[in-house]
Formats: sequence, C-alpha cells, structure tokens
Amino acid sequence: MGYRTVVMYMEIGCFVVCVSGWILVCSTMPTEIWTWSEVDSIVLTTSNYFSNLWKDCISDSTGVSDCKGIPSLLALNWDIHMCRALIIISIILAFFGSVLVLVGMKCTKVGGSEIANARVTFAGGMNYLIGGMCSMTAFSYYGNKIRAEFQDPNFRAQKFEIGVGVFIGWGGSTLLVVGGLIYSIFAGREGCHSSSKHYPAYRFPDAYAVAPAKKSLASLARSEISETRKSRNTSDTSDTSDISDTSASSISGVTSITKTTATNEYV
Repeated sequence: MGYRTVVMYMEIGCFVVCVSGWILVCSTMPTEIWTWSEVDSIVLTTSNYFSNLWKDCISDSTGVSDCKGIPSLLALNWDIHMCRALIIISIILAFFGSVLVLVGMKCTKVGGSEIANARVTFAGGMNYLIGGMCSMTAFSYYGNKIRAEFQDPNFRAQKFEIGVGVFIGWGGSTLLVVGGLIYSIFAGREGCHSSSKHYPAYRFPDAYAVAPAKKSLASLARSEISETRKSRNTSDTSDTSDISDTSASSISGVTSITKTTATNEYV
C-alpha cells in the first residue's frame, strides 16, 4: 500500500470524524437541556427546570412542559452573547471546511494538481480546527460557569447542573479539533514541501553581481604582468637562438669559401 493510498484513507476517515462532530455541535442548538435543576415541592409533584442559550423551560411529573423564550436580547449577560457567537461561528467554519475538504480530497478528483488539492485540504482542515476551538471555548466556559455557581456557597439563586447539551457539545468539538489537526498536519506538510521544491532559490543576474574588491584587482593585475613578462622572456630566448643559428651558418659558409680559394691557388 503506497503513501498516497494511506493518505487517501486517512482523509476519508477524518472527513467522517469532522462531519460527525459538526452534526453534534449543530444538534446542541435545539437541545433544551443545557442546564437542569430538580425541585421537590410536595410528595406527588416534582418540577424540573432546564434551559439553553435561547429559552427557559419547566416541566412537572405529569409530563407537561412549558418553554419561554428569552424576552430581551440586550438584557442578556455578555457571556451568553459570547457563547452564541462562538457556536454559530464554529458551525459556519465547519460547513465551509467540509466543502473545501470535499474539493481537495484525493479520492474526489475535483481539484487540479496534487499541490493545489493539498493546499485546499489544508485550508479545510484549518477551518475545522478553528471551528472546533471556538465551540470548545463556548461549551467549556458555559460548563465552568454552571460548576462555579453550583459550588459557590454564597450563590443564593437557584442552582443548576450541567445538562446533556454541554456534554454533546464537548464531544462534537473534540471530533472537530482532532480531525482538523490531522488534516492540517498531513495536507500542510505535503503542500509546503511541494511549494518549496517547485520554486527554487532566486539567482541574481550577472548585471547585479558583486564588484571585485581592491585586493582582487591588484592580484589580477600582478598575474597579468607576470604572464606578459614570461611571454617576453620566451620570445627573447627564441630570438637569440635564431641569431646564433644564423651566425653559425654564416661562419661555416665563410670557412668553406676560404678553403676553396686556397685550394685553387695551390693548384
């Protein structure tokens, strides 16, 4: 099994994990039991109070429940607004992350080259990761607030406990963070390495080459002078050898002429 096949199966598994986490986070929005409290009024009647970010509800032992939406948006505390905004941002980012991952996955073959698909997958993984961190922050803050109020002995209002919606949100946020982290590691490593290989280091043209220093100019001049001197010496030696040869030949010619004249006179 090759590396590409392993990465393809990993992307499919992470996509299933991230989509499951996104569905779980979305399911916490209509869930009414983020906080709940049980109050025993009399022996036969028990009232249950539960609420979420959008409404407060009450039910009794007979099964009748009644919910009331929060009447004023501006009268809410800042922490409720923060949790709402973070969860909505998480849902939007995870949705666009799913779209990007579907385009960039190796098994879909929707994108272009391998490098482009890796970069698109990396962008989708970052959307999953940031969305999971946003939702995890919202659910953790809300759960910690409920715990602090429940354990505070000076808190005189009705105390609540952590409901099922917060636990579902924690599970969905964990899936988003894990899937987005794996996507970012594998796709980012492939995309970054491919980009570094594709674009080599820039080389300056010859016109912008560094000018030689004074020492290098002096050494070049000295080498040229020595070379010219050597060439002159070799040319001088060759000229002297030629002159000696011509003089020797002339002397031998003169001696031969004198010899011939002497023999003629003797005869």
